[in-house]
Amino acid sequence: MLEELQRRNYSAETIRCYIRTVEDFARHFNCPPDRLGPRHIREYQAMLFHKRKLSPGSVAVYLAALRFFYCKTLRRAWSTTDTPYPQKAHRLPTILSREEVAQLLHAVRTPCERILLMTLYATGARRSELTHLKVSDIDSQRMVVHIRGGKGRKDREVMLSPKLLTALRTLWRCYHRKSSTWLFPSNYRKDRPIDTKTVWYACQKAAQRAGLQKRVHPHTLRHCFATHLYEAGTDLRTIQLLLGHEDLKDTLIYVHLSTLHLKATASPLDSLALNDKSPDEK
Repeated sequence: MLEELQRRNYSAETIRCYIRTVEDFARHFNCPPDRLGPRHIREYQAMLFHKRKLSPGSVAVYLAALRFFYCKTLRRAWSTTDTPYPQKAHRLPTILSREEVAQLLHAVRTPCERILLMTLYATGARRSELTHLKVSDIDSQRMVVHIRGGKGRKDREVMLSPKLLTALRTLWRCYHRKSSTWLFPSNYRKDRPIDTKTVWYACQKAAQRAGLQKRVHPHTLRHCFATHLYEAGTDLRTIQLLLGHEDLKDTLIYVHLSTLHLKATASPLDSLALNDKSPDEK
């Protein structure tokens, strides 16, 4: 299976995810996966929902890994009728106001964690893209950040905020990490980047310290980046390129999230000629 994944040039993260899924599948039934069949896949899918309480999107990733194993590695047939992909719930993501983003950044414990979150919000990068940024990806001459090998193995460029550049230079001088090629190297091994879990925990702790009632995670700052750009007048095509979306329909969600459009649209209730007095006052 590993050879099949590598031959198709899957990303390292996808390879780890797919291999780990098949290992978990085999361990759950205490049996080699090539001896398991559709009945076991259906039982495993039900277990992921009912026992592990995973979301439909997460379960779909597990099924994609098993489908690759059975179709590409074992060369067996896969029936979507017997093992259908779960329907996803289309929920709008959480969006923080500009004031709440500032509140979040002020609540971060350390300067390094603060700059991590600043970079997420300033660039709209995904968590994995952030951790794999290199020092050479910061182009202060052109004022752009090169994001390499993003989702779908696509490179893109985003704007480099002058405030972010100043913060990064301050961090560089304070920590003297010129020996590392990574922009955010690991605290344990400078030849490796920071772990994605570190970014997640930094965001969670900052949200708790800030007293935010909304559910906040690193991807929330990516949504805030796009929504705040749209509210500031940036066109959707530009936002699509900055986010690295292949299809414009993925970017259209930020129209729904924009308070600018909601406030500009009056409720039909306001057009009714109603007597403001309550029945008791008549």
